[in-house]
Amino acid sequence: MYGFKTFICLVSWPILLIACGHADLELQLPAHFPPMVFPAKNEPTPEKVALGKALFFDKNLSLDSSIACTTCHLPELAFTDGHVVSPGIYGRLGKRNTPSLLNAGYLDLVNKDGGVKRLDLQALVPIEDENEMGISILSLSDRLSQNSAYQKLSQEAYGENISPKTISHALASFVRTLLSTDTPYDNYLAGDSSALPPSAKRGLALFESNELNCRACHGGFNFTENAFENNGLHENYKDLGRALITLDSLDHGKFRVPSLRNVTITAPYMHDGSLGTLEQVIDHYEQVGQEPRRGQSKKIKPFALSTQQRDDLLAFLHALTDNIYAAEVP
Repeated sequence: MYGFKTFICLVSWPILLIACGHADLELQLPAHFPPMVFPAKNEPTPEKVALGKALFFDKNLSLDSSIACTTCHLPELAFTDGHVVSPGIYGRLGKRNTPSLLNAGYLDLVNKDGGVKRLDLQALVPIEDENEMGISILSLSDRLSQNSAYQKLSQEAYGENISPKTISHALASFVRTLLSTDTPYDNYLAGDSSALPPSAKRGLALFESNELNCRACHGGFNFTENAFENNGLHENYKDLGRALITLDSLDHGKFRVPSLRNVTITAPYMHDGSLGTLEQVIDHYEQVGQEPRRGQSKKIKPFALSTQQRDDLLAFLHALTDNIYAAEVP
């Protein structure tokens, strides 16, 4: 199975330190990363991560045993899948573009519309969605309870048999170990001035400039403020986004601002996967900055880039790519 060399005492993920037994998991984080806050009732341990990892790669989590979590969240694509929207059971298509799971442990509200309040509950959404995995969590729990290996892992992790709670909590524990912390940009911040080529350094200056105002939405260590914004993608949105949760018309077309980490390998872009390249994304912001659409975020400013500036900005975005997961794929 992917990544971890053993489920017992050691996890080989290059960014983790885990002790034997039931000790809590400790994440190795760069100095510019904040600590991750774990829920009091589901602090991750090696045993919980082992159960979550086994579940993550198991197609038996779907009604017809054709779809695993990793079907839509491929490690080599920063835990996305390259589709506009992902196919689920029986070839049914989802409704939104698949987000990366890297650094998802830092989210307070989960999903593109913020409709899930805790990561520990998020797995219930794709599992029960008729277009994704299409099975009730109770039916899934009954199915997995017939598997002695899962019963053993669940007992080791939570001291109880496999259940809806242990399934969703263990998956969250595994996802919390999926981190992007070792990009050329991170190495540059750590003091390696050669980690960024000159073009990327110029792109960084552009990215942080008042002219482009990228940091207004893509700020912080994870290149997102985790806010919900209408980025002017459409004049009229078929998918109302955050408004589906808040029932507030002012939230029409607002979606969570995604992290830009690994953005060069997570195409296509936007909540509906409608933009296929980063060049198209830059074109979009250049256009709507100059010709705003109804309901569009005021944070988007008008700008115009020269060919050199565009190349520099793209060079910087390439410097946000973390390849540790791709290297682990069998």
